[in-house]
Amino acid sequence: MAIPLQHHRHYGSFNQIQTPSSKSNFRNRTIIYPIICMTQQQSSSNDDGPSEEKFRQQSTGVAPPPAAQFAPLASTFQRRLLTGVASSSLVALGANFAGITSFLLGLAPEAARSLKLDVLYPIQGFSRCKYEEYQGFEFIYPANWVGDQTLLYRAASKLERYLGGSTPTSRNNPRRNINEPVVAFGPPGSSGELNVSVIVSPVPTDFSDSCNIFFDMNTEHYKKFFTDLFHRIEAFGGPKEVGEALIKTITGKRPNVKGTLVQSSSREDSKKNVKYYSLEFQVESPTFQRHNVAVFCATGGRLFTLNAQAPESLWPNIKSDMYRIADSFTLT
Repeated sequence: MAIPLQHHRHYGSFNQIQTPSSKSNFRNRTIIYPIICMTQQQSSSNDDGPSEEKFRQQSTGVAPPPAAQFAPLASTFQRRLLTGVASSSLVALGANFAGITSFLLGLAPEAARSLKLDVLYPIQGFSRCKYEEYQGFEFIYPANWVGDQTLLYRAASKLERYLGGSTPTSRNNPRRNINEPVVAFGPPGSSGELNVSVIVSPVPTDFSDSCNIFFDMNTEHYKKFFTDLFHRIEAFGGPKEVGEALIKTITGKRPNVKGTLVQSSSREDSKKNVKYYSLEFQVESPTFQRHNVAVFCATGGRLFTLNAQAPESLWPNIKSDMYRIADSFTLT
């Protein structure tokens, strides 16, 4: 006689049947049977066999939380994340991405400038020009200014002539106009009225006509005077005397050009035994009005002249930058 079916349940891919004779064990069977099936099914898909932890999870039928599943990868992910952040930070700092390097250096500007980092990265809106030829000098200028294109083209032309076989008269000191700047910077696309430039010229050595008036050529007085003139700006006089002489040189015999000395001062570098004369003056003519700040110093038979100029109409807005440029000029 066939046994009648009391209940019929469907669990996934298998069926469970209860018989009257097994009613008392029905609860245990309905749990054990699917557990065995699940264990066998998953065991067959895993050649290595389930671990004790996996078997416990499968026995309870509770899946591990995502945090537990990804826990073994946490240390690897953290290490790679830190490496990636560090690498990208170095790239950003090195390239001054979005001005981040300049911003960080601006938090300690004096320390950054003492390390000459403003040669590579602008600090508080200023970059540094460091010129290595001759005695060498340096100064800061607005970071948005660019090098004078005329000087760049002239330097490229000299290099082209040299590479083409035209040998300069002296590789260390090529022939040039002594009034020609060795460096110059100004705003891009400007007319040249607003700029800063440096001229390096030899100190005149033939003073026989003028010096004979005061000194005998064969006396120690003349030798001392010539030595001082060769090495120090003080041989030309004090700051005011040099400023007045400069104004006379600029105006010359041109009655339509007027020059005015606004102020003069000096500062000294005791370590290098060099004095710097700072002169502020105005030059006016029917066609232009300029305001200038110039710095002079002499050493090693050369006269160094930094000149920062601007149209008189712009001077009230830019004078603080011009003073910073002049105060930063030093020999290296």
